[in-house]
Amino acid sequence: MSSSSDDVSSSNCSSRSAEKRYKGIRCRRWGKWVSEIRVPGTQERLWLGTYTTPEGAAVAHDVASYCLKGATSLHKLNFPSMLPPTARTDLSPRSVQKAASDAGMAMDAQLISSREMAPSNGGFTQEGQTLSISVDDYL
Repeated sequence: MSSSSDDVSSSNCSSRSAEKRYKGIRCRRWGKWVSEIRVPGTQERLWLGTYTTPEGAAVAHDVASYCLKGATSLHKLNFPSMLPPTARTDLSPRSVQKAASDAGMAMDAQLISSREMAPSNGGFTQEGQTLSISVDDYL
């Protein structure tokens, strides 16, 4: 017997390959994507948030990784070209957590909104309308 929550989780996590494709994320049973990172030199973990999309969780992990580890982490980022030039490495762990969460939420919002604007069965589109959300806005 399958419940509606099982249907949601299977649709959101059907792309389990995203878990392997993006570093620092995992999919919960109920279909949400989460990210956390360990603070270098400590046992402390920073919870970066829960996201609707794997890309949102991956962006959060990228921002936190760069802010905590600096330029040495560039080759390990999921989206190195999306890292803002204003990303700083002198933030406290709590500030890193906030910046990463905000960046991940912005990515989620952008992706969800772009999916809603995509052509539907009726052929309705909103051409020429794009979101201009930048990770820069959150650092």
